[in-house]
Amino acid sequence: MTIALNREVIYPDSDGQLMADNTEQFQWIVLLKENLECLFAKRADVFVGGDLLWYPAEGQPEIRVAPNVMVVFGRPKGKRGSYRQWQENQQPPQVVFEILSPGNTLKEMTKKLQFYDRHGVEEYYIYSPSQNELTGLERQSGELTVIEDMASWVSPRLGIRFELTAETLRVYYPDGRRFLSTVELAEAENRRLRALLKEAGIEF
Repeated sequence: MTIALNREVIYPDSDGQLMADNTEQFQWIVLLKENLECLFAKRADVFVGGDLLWYPAEGQPEIRVAPNVMVVFGRPKGKRGSYRQWQENQQPPQVVFEILSPGNTLKEMTKKLQFYDRHGVEEYYIYSPSQNELTGLERQSGELTVIEDMASWVSPRLGIRFELTAETLRVYYPDGRRFLSTVELAEAENRRLRALLKEAGIEF
């Protein structure tokens, strides 16, 4: 006699991997995630996640990946332990970013590309700070295809512009403002508040 056991499927919130291998990679992940949060702060239907496990298929916890940064249109903001697609109206992230470290292997990145292609990502951006190289892919005719010219490329989904200089990558908001670090964002907000107080006749 065979007894069927109903075992709960576990979807871990962590894969045991480090978010970043070094400070530069971490800074880039935070820069993109925080500025994208700012960009869509007034949109309740845009979720931005950082180093969050994405499970595309219910009942298959082994099929997963954790993009450094992902943007999902059509899903509410809010806390999540992981992104379980069947609980998100079957909506996959439309845009993902990967920041490379010297520890990333060609095999690893090829598997990620295959995953993103298979599961419906529309735009995929890969930046290597150590090599100062930017690669972009856009879904065309049903598959992710390399963008041949990334010079001043504007993301169709996000509206942000990429500019690769001889030294580094710069990313700009749709209104032309540059993506800023957390410290730079705080300093900019401080200057804005000081200006408002000065206009109100308050000096300090």
